[in-house]
Amino acid sequence: QVQLVESGGGLAQPGGSLRLSCAASGSILFIDDMRWYRQAPGMQRELVAAITRDGAAYSADSVKGRFTISRDNAKHTVYLQMNNLKPEDTAVYTCNADVQETTFSSTSYWGRGTQVTVSS
Repeated sequence: QVQLVESGGGLAQPGGSLRLSCAASGSILFIDDMRWYRQAPGMQRELVAAITRDGAAYSADSVKGRFTISRDNAKHTVYLQMNNLKPEDTAVYTCNADVQETTFSSTSYWGRGTQVTVSS
C-alpha cells in the first residue's frame, strides 16, 4: 500500500507564492508520472501540471510561466512551485502518482488534497 501526503497549501495574497509538496511512502519500487490536479468549487477537476520520471514536464496554459513542477525521485516527492498567484488559482490541489510497486504491479494513487486560497 502506498500513501501520498500533500503539504504546503494555505492562504496567499494575489501575486504571492506557495510551494506544494507531495510525498509518497509505502511499498514503492519506483514512480512513473506524477501530477498535480486542482478543483475549484463548482468546477471540474483539471490537470495543472505533470512530470515524468525522467523530468519531462507539462503545465496547463492557465499556469504556464507561473507554476513549476519538479520532483525528487530519491525522496518519492513531487513539488509545485506557484508564483504570481491569482484569485482564480483558489482550489483544492491534489497529487496523483503512477506507482510501480513490484515488477508486475503498477497502481495510480491519489493524495487527499490541500487547500490553496488566494485572496487579499
